[in-house]
Amino acid sequence: MITLKQALEPPKDLARTDRRQTRSVGTNANHYLASVILALLALMVWQAVAFFSSIQDWLLPTPTEVLETLVHDLNLISRHAWVTAKEALIGFGIALLVGFGIAVAIAHSSILERALYPYVIASQAIPIIAIAPVLVVWFGFGLVPKVIVIVLITFFPIAINTIDGLRRVDPEMLTLLHTMGASPWQIFRLVRLPSALPLFFTGAKMAAAVAIIGAILGEWVGAAEGLGFLITRSSAQFLTARVFASIAVLCVMGIVLFYSVSRVERWAVPWAHRAEQLHAPDM
Repeated sequence: MITLKQALEPPKDLARTDRRQTRSVGTNANHYLASVILALLALMVWQAVAFFSSIQDWLLPTPTEVLETLVHDLNLISRHAWVTAKEALIGFGIALLVGFGIAVAIAHSSILERALYPYVIASQAIPIIAIAPVLVVWFGFGLVPKVIVIVLITFFPIAINTIDGLRRVDPEMLTLLHTMGASPWQIFRLVRLPSALPLFFTGAKMAAAVAIIGAILGEWVGAAEGLGFLITRSSAQFLTARVFASIAVLCVMGIVLFYSVSRVERWAVPWAHRAEQLHAPDM
C-alpha cells in the first residue's frame, strides 16, 4: 500500500536526474569561472612582462594598450571582422553540406566509397598555403577563393565523423526493419541518421574551430578587406597593438561559432545528452 508520503515523493530516477542537472549547472559555472581566472592571470603576467621589461611597445604591447586600440579602432576592426565572419559562415555552411553529402554517399555505396574516399583523404594532403594563390588567380580577390579554402579545411572532420556514425548502427535493428519491410529511406531516417547525428556534430564542432583559420589564410593570400588583410597591413606598419586586438576578435568569433554549434547539437540531439546524464555517476 502506497502512503501519502511515498506518493508525494518524486520518482527516484527523476530526482536523480534533477540532482545531475543541478550538479551539471554548478560544474559548468565552475568551469567558466576557472576559465575567467586563468585568463586574468595570463593577462596580469603579460601586463607585468610588457610593462616592467625593456621590450618596446611596437614589439610587445600591454593588454591595456591592446584594449585601448580595440576601443579606438572599433569601427575599423568591426568592419573587417564582419567580412571575415561572413566568409567563415558561408564556407562553414557549405562544408556542412559537402561533408554530410559525401558521408552519405560513401556509407551507402561501396562503389562510391572506393571512388571518393582516396580523394577525400588526398584533399587534406594539399598544402592550402600553396593552392590559395592559384585560387586567387582563378577567381580573383573576392569571396569565392576564401570560401573554397574554408571548405577544403573544414569538410574533412565532418565527413569522416559522419561516415563512422552512419556505420555504427545496431545490426539487429537493421534486421528488424528489413523484416518489417522498411524502405531504405525509412531505415536512413529512423536508424542511420539518429545514429550519425552525434558524430556529425562532433565533426561540425571541430570544423567550427578551424573555419576562422581558413578565412584568415584566404585573406592573407589575397584580399582587400577582412581581419586577415587588416593583420597583414598592421604588421607591416608595426601597429602590433592592432594586430593583437584583431587576434582577440578572431578568438571571440571562433568561440562563438563553436558554442553556437554546441547549442544546436543540444537541440537536435537531445537523447545523447540525456544518455550522458543517465550514465553520470551519482555524488
